[in-house]
Amino acid sequence: METYTLLRTFADSWHLLFMTLFFLGVVFWAFRPGSRKVHDETASMIFRNDDRPASDDAPASGQGAARRDGQPHEAR
Repeated sequence: METYTLLRTFADSWHLLFMTLFFLGVVFWAFRPGSRKVHDETASMIFRNDDRPASDDAPASGQGAARRDGQPHEAR
């Protein structure tokens, strides 16, 4: 059997099986029992150091926004 034919047969059959099992393993790992707590903690990680929620009258852009200590920015 020629080398190319042997490698092509392997790629067509065994590699497809390997990739399918790898995909199923990743899906099972992501949705495994008990992983909800880890995913919820990771999702809320960016809010961990917030001291207080933003006020409703805060401007959407950075102009005129208050600093973290509550003092307004100085005009330039």
